[in-house]
Amino acid sequence: MPETAEQISEKPEVRKELARTTREKKPGEKVKARGTDKFWFVTHALLLIGCAALYFLLGSMLIPLSPSHLELGRRIIRAAALIVIVIAIAKAISVYALGRIEDAAIRFTLQRVEHLLVALLIALIAVSIIFVNWYAALTALGVGSIIIGLAVQTPMKSFIAWIYILVRQPFRVGDRIKIDDATGDVIDVGYLDTTLWEFGGQYISGDHPSGRTIRFPNEKVLDSIVYNYSWPLFPYIWNEIKFQIAYQSDLEFVAKTMQRIVEEELGEEMMERIGVYRDLLARTPVDELEVREHPRVIFRVDEVTWVDAIVRYLVAPREAGSMKSRLIPKLLAALNAAPEKVMFPKGDAR
Repeated sequence: MPETAEQISEKPEVRKELARTTREKKPGEKVKARGTDKFWFVTHALLLIGCAALYFLLGSMLIPLSPSHLELGRRIIRAAALIVIVIAIAKAISVYALGRIEDAAIRFTLQRVEHLLVALLIALIAVSIIFVNWYAALTALGVGSIIIGLAVQTPMKSFIAWIYILVRQPFRVGDRIKIDDATGDVIDVGYLDTTLWEFGGQYISGDHPSGRTIRFPNEKVLDSIVYNYSWPLFPYIWNEIKFQIAYQSDLEFVAKTMQRIVEEELGEEMMERIGVYRDLLARTPVDELEVREHPRVIFRVDEVTWVDAIVRYLVAPREAGSMKSRLIPKLLAALNAAPEKVMFPKGDAR
């Protein structure tokens, strides 16, 4: 007997994804630093000690320097110490905070944000060495930003689009998407562009990887439609297989046979997926008229003199090609076993 939506929503994997999407928190295990992480923490501590020692030497006048050089040396040491502290804090956040996040895509995105913030802080510290007067530094930074922004409008637009991708999440690393003519799995979301691992494409049919990568500027997501096949709560698509049969065929036998073969291949998995989908639809105003637990067989009159027998089922996007390859031989074998009930046109089955 098919499971209800309530039973499906209680499954551990479904509850886990719902908790992630609704930002529910659960107590995690204690995160421990690895050996390499501890090495970097010790290195940062030693660098701070070295900065403190150099600052003490300059203050004790043991190193003969002119007042202007002495002040410059102190500023450089202070800046170096601040940079070490910033990097150490960023490392601790990466290990003890971001390391707790189980979702690889979210962890990857937050690490990118962290790296950007660290780079901005280091740049700000470096500017403070050159400009003692903070008003002059901010003025120069503002004027420089305006000049650079006018000169590189497209990269700036792509950077703004990167922020949009982080906030709105039209896709994440690991998602399978289609944008304009590009289709593939997202393997990197940079500050200015996104990289896809293409599947299908110009030289190959189906869902097999083509071996090529596609890179497009992030600004494209602001004015293009993005098709995402990997929505975390329901990462499935409907797929179908079509055969052309004669009008004289036993349509009831064809429907039952095709539905039975697909159900045997999918098992209870499709019904569980549909339960999740119905649970999600119940939270929206969307009508669930066409959502059924079992594979569905429909018939459609062809443009010529045949009837299209179509079986429709649910499958993960990355399994669409392999599932179709498994089902077609089994469907053909079962239908060809009853030639008196199923009549095919020669060479037209697909």
